[in-house]
Amino acid sequence: MIRSICCIGAGYVGGPTMAVIADRCPQIQVTVVDLNAERIAAWNDPDLSQLPVYEPGLDELVGRARGRNLHFSTVVEAAIAGADMVFLSVNTPTKTKGVGAGQASDLRWIEASARQVAACAQGHTIVVEKSTLPVRTAETVQTILSAVPAAEGKTFSVLSNPEFLAEGTAIADLQAPDRVLIGGEDPAAIEALAAIYGQWVPAERILRTNLWSSELSKLTANAFLAQRISSINAIAALCEATGADVGEVAKAIGADSRIGAKFLKAGPGFGGSCFQKDILNLVYLCGHYGLHEVAAYWQQVVTLNTWQQQRIARLVVNRLFGTVSGKRIGVLGFAFKADTNDTRESPAIRICRDLLEEGAVLQIVDPKVSERQLEQDLGQPAGAGEGSWQQVPEVQQAACGADALLLLTEWQEFAQIDWAAVGELMRRPAWLFDARAKADAAAARAAGLQVWTVGEG
Repeated sequence: MIRSICCIGAGYVGGPTMAVIADRCPQIQVTVVDLNAERIAAWNDPDLSQLPVYEPGLDELVGRARGRNLHFSTVVEAAIAGADMVFLSVNTPTKTKGVGAGQASDLRWIEASARQVAACAQGHTIVVEKSTLPVRTAETVQTILSAVPAAEGKTFSVLSNPEFLAEGTAIADLQAPDRVLIGGEDPAAIEALAAIYGQWVPAERILRTNLWSSELSKLTANAFLAQRISSINAIAALCEATGADVGEVAKAIGADSRIGAKFLKAGPGFGGSCFQKDILNLVYLCGHYGLHEVAAYWQQVVTLNTWQQQRIARLVVNRLFGTVSGKRIGVLGFAFKADTNDTRESPAIRICRDLLEEGAVLQIVDPKVSERQLEQDLGQPAGAGEGSWQQVPEVQQAACGADALLLLTEWQEFAQIDWAAVGELMRRPAWLFDARAKADAAAARAAGLQVWTVGEG
């Protein structure tokens, strides 16, 4: 019976996952550890609006469980030592140098975490891979753990339990998942983890596989979803050229039960922590095993995603008479999707950087992304003059003196803009570039704006 859990990593996966487990399993003590003291302090902040991760409903969960059976700490060693089960939920970014640079995952934090568990664990410990990992990473973890001398009396079981969360709906996804996947070779360990999820997840939704199938299933799921996004964006470009409407095309093909309607929304491309990283990892693995045609297929999904973002930036420049130098452009949204403060691989980053390179003056509004994060993503501090940006608190200020508004994140508030008032603040001729098909285009046109909507001819 599991009485104590330690989760290494207090980020977008570890924090929400452990909050739900603690809330649904009050008999289990859950400790989330991280070496980032600032992040842990934010998780412990009495003001729940200051949590480092924004997810609808997360603050309520943390408020109920924190201090009861949910704890956040920087004291890693003690938390591991006292745990029956340790989740590895650390960052696995794409390597930037060395073998596999630009494609393979950087597993340094997974290795470091495995070594910490080997050094600090007591008795028998179940180690659960929660991070998105390449196939056969568990072999590395097992090798490190099995190197512990038998005389120390430590034993380990390794499981793969990939997350299938969509940021913005992570709490709902955790509380009512489509499936929970557990891969492993130790039946007792598998059932121990299944019993935890079984407190709230129906038994038929808890799937059991071997380790390698579990690891590959996560990469494959993300690759298939990303492929649908690139596919519909490719068709969106064709719709614009031919006079078709991508929304109507998506509705028509989505009605086919073999295809389904999800992930057929044209936009500026996919972002987030997983899609691009996982596809590139898949590309690297396929190449490693000599499957070069398969690697090229998946690489094209990423290539088209980048092309879509560059296409939108070029379109803005072309419609504004071939130059945006010194022109004000209001950017509506910077997070990679609505209802999250996560900007990792956000389409807004590449689009805004391209416009800054062209000399645009960006006025950026996003309800959850901080100025500090904008500075980090754009690679330059807020400023004034050509090729600069500043953060503003609301749409009206983003529109003030602007030649165009560029809608990049589908926040609900951007569907409720007072276009008559906003239009009065802009320099004419004024444009709305709606890369999410979220705005009220008719109202914007009535206010005197010219409108481009993704996928409409």
